[in-house]
Amino acid sequence: MQIATRIMRTLVVLLVGLVGSGTVAYAEDWPQWRGPDGRRISSESGLPTEWTPSTVAWRTPLPGLGVSSPIVSGDLVVLTSQIGWGPLRPGGHPTLVRGGPDPDGERPLGGERVSGRGQDVTFLVTAFSRDDGSVVWEHRVAADGDAADVHQKSNLANASPVSDGERVYAWFATGQLVALDTEGAVVWERHLAREYGPFEIVWGHSSSPLVYQDLLLLQCDHESGAYLLALDRRTGAERWKVERGVGLRSFSTPTVVVGPEGDELIVNASERLDAYDPSTGEWLWHAGDPNQFPVPAATHDGDGTLYTSRGHRAGPYMAIRLGGRGDVGETHVAWQVPTGAPYVSSILYYEGVIYMANGNGIVTAVDAESGQRVWQDRLGGVYSASPLAGDGKVYFFSETGETLVLKAGRRLEVLARNDLGEHVVSSPAVSDGRIFIRTDESLIAVGTSSRR
Repeated sequence: MQIATRIMRTLVVLLVGLVGSGTVAYAEDWPQWRGPDGRRISSESGLPTEWTPSTVAWRTPLPGLGVSSPIVSGDLVVLTSQIGWGPLRPGGHPTLVRGGPDPDGERPLGGERVSGRGQDVTFLVTAFSRDDGSVVWEHRVAADGDAADVHQKSNLANASPVSDGERVYAWFATGQLVALDTEGAVVWERHLAREYGPFEIVWGHSSSPLVYQDLLLLQCDHESGAYLLALDRRTGAERWKVERGVGLRSFSTPTVVVGPEGDELIVNASERLDAYDPSTGEWLWHAGDPNQFPVPAATHDGDGTLYTSRGHRAGPYMAIRLGGRGDVGETHVAWQVPTGAPYVSSILYYEGVIYMANGNGIVTAVDAESGQRVWQDRLGGVYSASPLAGDGKVYFFSETGETLVLKAGRRLEVLARNDLGEHVVSSPAVSDGRIFIRTDESLIAVGTSSRR
């Protein structure tokens, strides 16, 4: 159904997108935080290179805060966010980029700096018009359950929504999960923390849901008990559940890739990387060493090779040939670099090159076949958002509000630096020739729609 819906939508847009020059323009959905095929690559042409705050297509103030990414489904751009606040975790933890715990005009994404158990929290699922940014509908969920202590770059609405073209699925750090139709009406709801056990993880749950065929796949790796869960995306009923033990931790979102023996569900967690059969939950293989704070998600080249980093400081990154079974560390790891990957943002594969940027403003390009560095430069910025690519360009979104646009390739060429003047932690989405950027104040669309 998901594939058929997308095909029909694409055909309709293709028909109406014919212009006098004979060029065909179409808008692809961006149904999850890593894009249409999980690689953060747009197939569209004419993506914007330069913009300023005064030349954006539209800017809509946001009622709540969050770091979840926008998604695009049909004519809607959908975001999750949080109103109200929970407690900040005491001690040292990640802070906002603009120096100090209480910079003027900013506040932690949890809402406020508070002690104790915080105040009433409400979660929002908001759908905006892709054309003009107006609010089409909004669904509110009262937080129910214990709230994890967060840091300045985190709250209880970290997980990005996902859509199958018929429904939007939103998941929050209390364990609450809701499926909404395209009009914003509730189709079904679950409370996983109440049904399966508490969501206990430092800084709060962050893994986003993933649609696969008729399933909704959920990674629930928490200290008190870790498991993978597959629900029927139409009804919310459990289809399979795999226990993963205790003491595991993950802030990463799983990825499904096509392997030589079938699809593989890739899971990044504190103990190692694991692969499962996404249809049944059968375990397939593992690789990698323990890593304390696994945040990034894997990507792939579309031809049987997985590329991934592990997270936490300057951690390792690697290439793994898919299709293995058991411990594939000696048999299927094509190459591994022991250090240098970003802590939070995921690496990007695009046209034979791996791109990455870290929290110190260092941007690196690596040959995907060999793992050898192609170039590296300190270009400035602090990068938590994952990069994206398309139209021969690579985009890096700094927390300072500046977007660095590079020409894709094996030679460093900076095409533009675009400063929106608003704090950016969320990873943007692309659709219909526009880039949709969530700041801590606004949802912003840059670029010219093909329909205008």
